[in-house]
Amino acid sequence: MTAPSCCAIDFGTSNSAIALPQADGSAQLVLVEDERPTMPTTVFYDVEDLEGHEPPRQLHGRAALAAYVEGREGRLMRSMKSILGSGLAEQSTEVGEGRSVRYLDVIGDYLRHLRRLGERAASGPLTRVVLGRPVHFVDDDAMRDAKAQASLEAAAREVGFAEVHFQFEPIAAALDHEQSVSQEELVLVADIGGGTSDFSLVRVGPQRRERLDRKDDILANHGVHVAGTDFDRRLDLAAILPLCGYRALGPARPGERPREVPNAVYFDLATWHLINGVYATNRVLELQRMRSFYADARLHARLMHVVQAHLGHALLARAEAAKIAVAEGGATTLGLDLIEPGLATPLDAATALGALDADLQRIADAAVETLAQAGVTAQDVRTLYFTGGSTGLRALTERIAQVVPGARVVRGDRESSVARGLGLHALRVFG
Repeated sequence: MTAPSCCAIDFGTSNSAIALPQADGSAQLVLVEDERPTMPTTVFYDVEDLEGHEPPRQLHGRAALAAYVEGREGRLMRSMKSILGSGLAEQSTEVGEGRSVRYLDVIGDYLRHLRRLGERAASGPLTRVVLGRPVHFVDDDAMRDAKAQASLEAAAREVGFAEVHFQFEPIAAALDHEQSVSQEELVLVADIGGGTSDFSLVRVGPQRRERLDRKDDILANHGVHVAGTDFDRRLDLAAILPLCGYRALGPARPGERPREVPNAVYFDLATWHLINGVYATNRVLELQRMRSFYADARLHARLMHVVQAHLGHALLARAEAAKIAVAEGGATTLGLDLIEPGLATPLDAATALGALDADLQRIADAAVETLAQAGVTAQDVRTLYFTGGSTGLRALTERIAQVVPGARVVRGDRESSVARGLGLHALRVFG
């Protein structure tokens, strides 16, 4: 690799990557972990065996997940991108007894780690960056969306990037695709990641590749804050958490219909960035006092075990694995021995798709809205370009393809085409 002073970072909800522009006009992905070009967007603050006021040790990516699974004392932070634009960004969270960290600093710690990996690969300092961003960090709220980008920029500057530029992630994917086209065409880019589903209608072609300002080539962009982590959440609620009391009924009282038990704890356990809040002492005490709310004492006992053993992330990871297992229309069995010996539940494609149907339709509707905003018909779209980890879900890609049935389907690298496109944009921005 050459030694550029600039880089591009695809900071994703589930996975992230970094690319280095090359002198030959290409973009080289950095092998960030285990000789792979992508790494889970995860930080583990390890406080085991620390003395005094030492700062927590930080682990990132797969190493962070492994430390958590091993049961080391500390705090796992995942899907940090989801906090951007929310009230959590400036708040702090406990990572160990007497130790806390600001949520926005968690993002900074992860970006700092990526920058160091990039500098090691580039053999020199990296002071300029192009960051990818979704079409909408926050749906239908321009002020919070702008705040989310400003927060991400502040985090990038705090870790040493003096110059920060942004590019829409689906546009970056279009740039990667454009390297292979031989004539001008209209492309609908579907970038379905962990946190957002973004669509852009982009005009690409060999005569347009070297243009720095591509605003005129973007006919429309639209997105929704629904994607892979939402699918995990739906499946957790549909297949796993009912075994711990979700939607369970309370005791029957004379003359009254049984009521469902309170469900807030289950929604929090199924949402990556809210799970740790369930483990707070006052919350645990509150849940213990709810024993009488459950007609079936076993369900409450399982819930308390999940909370007291801090199993929320592990269960959501089981839901994610089940999603992958049924992605191509198959079936799986979720082993839940971590809750109770011998506990398991089946999950088939029909059940999974039933749980996901509303989300899948909302994403497909966003594709329709993108065409409407551009004022074009489905017949005008020549290529449908898929990127993002969640495009491995066949039912989702088939539903999107129905929006533009005449377009040829092109599948980019699900995990790294955006990073590569951002690297190409960095080369054009920084020269």
